[in-house]
Amino acid sequence: MDGDGRAMTLDGLLQDIKYEVIQEGRGISQEISSITIDSRKVTSGGLFICIIGLTMDGHEFIYDAAKAGASAIIMEKYKWTQMWPENSGRIYPRPVGYDGRFQARGSDTPGVELMYPEGVTIIQVENTRQVMALIAAHLYGHPARKLNLIGVTGTNGKTTTTHFIEEILRQCGHKTGIIGTNGARVGESLIDIPFATSTTPDPMELQEIFAYMVDQGVKYVVMEVSSHALAFFKVEGLVFDVGVFTNLTQDHLDLHGTMDNYRLAKAQLFAQSRFAVVNGDDESTPVMLAHLGNDSYLTYGLQKNAGLMALHITHHISGTLFEVNLGGEEQKFTLNAKGRFNIYNALAAIGTCHKLGIPLERICQTQIHGVTGRIQDVPNSLGVHVLVDYAHTPDGVTNIVQSVREFTSGLVVIILGCGGDRDSGKRPIMGRIAGELADYVILTSDNPRTEDPETIISQIEEGIKTTKVSYAIYESRREAIFRGVRMLTPGDALIIAGKGHEDYQIIGTIKHHFSDYETALEALESCS
Repeated sequence: MDGDGRAMTLDGLLQDIKYEVIQEGRGISQEISSITIDSRKVTSGGLFICIIGLTMDGHEFIYDAAKAGASAIIMEKYKWTQMWPENSGRIYPRPVGYDGRFQARGSDTPGVELMYPEGVTIIQVENTRQVMALIAAHLYGHPARKLNLIGVTGTNGKTTTTHFIEEILRQCGHKTGIIGTNGARVGESLIDIPFATSTTPDPMELQEIFAYMVDQGVKYVVMEVSSHALAFFKVEGLVFDVGVFTNLTQDHLDLHGTMDNYRLAKAQLFAQSRFAVVNGDDESTPVMLAHLGNDSYLTYGLQKNAGLMALHITHHISGTLFEVNLGGEEQKFTLNAKGRFNIYNALAAIGTCHKLGIPLERICQTQIHGVTGRIQDVPNSLGVHVLVDYAHTPDGVTNIVQSVREFTSGLVVIILGCGGDRDSGKRPIMGRIAGELADYVILTSDNPRTEDPETIISQIEEGIKTTKVSYAIYESRREAIFRGVRMLTPGDALIIAGKGHEDYQIIGTIKHHFSDYETALEALESCS
């Protein structure tokens, strides 16, 4: 396999990994032509890693992988089932009736001895997800060790905070890389290494991106680290120079089951960090610091006595001005982005860059700007505010409406939907918050995926009905945006929430081109 210009043997990929050879096959010294977790992508002489997913189990496809030419297969030690142990932040599978043998494919009888594909080397490990991450690092020659890694986790603010950190570092003369929701890039140049997951790449793509960044002379890499990535061991083995915590509110309970599990998943980042920059105003911060393992941290905030604080805040139509206080040193800072929540994001970035050795005075001379799809203005000549925002959680809705109130003299209208096949428990909560804080609510579709849009909307409506707000329902997102724009009068604001930078809508399993920003522009032009 070609990771850093040299072929990799199976035993080379497995170095420093605990494993057991169950079937010798071609032996552990064999060269590996490719590595995949998808049996459909196996090549002759390749390595197939059996991953247990949320809907599929790779162990069921070992015969397909062998038939396609796999010469080695890595399996888990037990026949697993997915469980949610109390207070477990990660998805730790547990054995079911394990007696030292696998259940045969297609059999309902536990303990039937599995006949492995003939001639294939079978390796068993405790956790194939962990092993995949370590193998990916071996394959590409551990490029992360040549980089300074900054990881940002939290429910809201990850994308903006990584963007702010990267902007400051780049303006201070450093070669930077960034990985997250908006893709991966070096400086301002996108990297042509696609990854399927929405925030943190899978280990193979992640290590390939790291290797590319090393080749490009990058010094600092700022990346979003999602709770999914931590629960699924995507960043296993990585050591972060700085781990950043933004906040934690309800989200992703479809995956984690409980808020305790969700919180502990986030906290894993700090078990892998040398230094922590954490939101001192968030009640989950003590849990993050408990996993840090040392006293090397900086708190930031607005409400409590943090090590880094924003004081004397003034909101303007184009941004925010405040005074930064870091351990008694004070500097004025101009943030070219709106919203109280962006002050938190900016403080996280300021604290991180200061820890990396940049003087506070130099940091405060930089100009950082908002991110596409995050409280993004749609220009118009009608005297109204139309804003596209990614808010898709209860806290996100709270933040965006409260922030827009700060610079709006008229009514605040919000267009709201929720994604399908995701945490349904937050839907009525978001509806209630929108009803309590906005002057008018328009319910619509987000990315319904395989759920019925009407069902999703009705669940949001349950929360709306507990408030006194007036609202309308338009299942068509385009119609909802046109309705929202046309009801505005000078001084009013329209928030189009939920999709932000996304230029698509997922209906069923198909992505259709759809941009909230483009549609809002079209609606505004129709009113001119």
